[in-house]
Amino acid sequence: MTQTAFTLGMGQMLVEGGEPERNLERAVEMIRLAAAQECRAVVLPECLDLGWAFPEAARLAFPIPGPNSDRLAEAARDGGVYVAAGLTEKEEGRLYNAAVLIGPEGRILLKHRKINILTGVEGIYSTGDRLGVARTDLGTIGVNICADNFPNSLALGHSLARMGAQVILSPSAWAVEADHDNAKSPYGGMWREAYASLARLYGISVVGVSNVGRITAGPWQGMKCIGCSLSVGPDGCVAAEGPYGEMAESLVPVRIQTAEPSATGTDIAGMLADKGYNGS
Repeated sequence: MTQTAFTLGMGQMLVEGGEPERNLERAVEMIRLAAAQECRAVVLPECLDLGWAFPEAARLAFPIPGPNSDRLAEAARDGGVYVAAGLTEKEEGRLYNAAVLIGPEGRILLKHRKINILTGVEGIYSTGDRLGVARTDLGTIGVNICADNFPNSLALGHSLARMGAQVILSPSAWAVEADHDNAKSPYGGMWREAYASLARLYGISVVGVSNVGRITAGPWQGMKCIGCSLSVGPDGCVAAEGPYGEMAESLVPVRIQTAEPSATGTDIAGMLADKGYNGS
């Protein structure tokens, strides 16, 4: 079985609502830092340009490709790294919570639009309309966004794995109430459970990267994004975690191991059944 190993950087960066220039500068710097630390890929947060659920996003957003994705593409090319990043996309009067996978030559290889839109922000974002994977020299990579990996939405991750994804990269924005006490209620159990389920069943890695910082506008105003970025390996065990906190900016390197799928097509059902999963 062919295996590939590479270092990925979880770029847990500060995102300020409605401040695209500052946010993109941080994203470019995180890409540079990842390249300097010999990461082959870096994952950045959800809606890193404008912030998740920013109420004036429709006025400030751009198409993809467009100026914001071009900034990231240039940084990817300069650093020679793959970049998975969340951006706000405007197309034909609709707004999407989108994510791109950019190759080290600066070309967009994949674009995903978030499907599992949270209640309360349906008036901001339209529902996504695509799932896909990209075949790269690091392996086959799938991209989704944050709540697309909720335990009750894992059909989306299953679909990516059945398409051949060996790694799922998930730009995210994980938020808690302003007075959340992580010592009393440690954050992240839901994500560890969901990621581990996909990882064990298909022998893949799942990586989610959240921003940090206070949400200053919109339906979740006053809550704080707290990082806790997470990588789960093919054995279902946590491979790396980012620090918790609204000021916990960090680049967290993690070693990713990929392998060829042990089953394809209709044979996948039998492989899953042997692991106790019957598709329901």
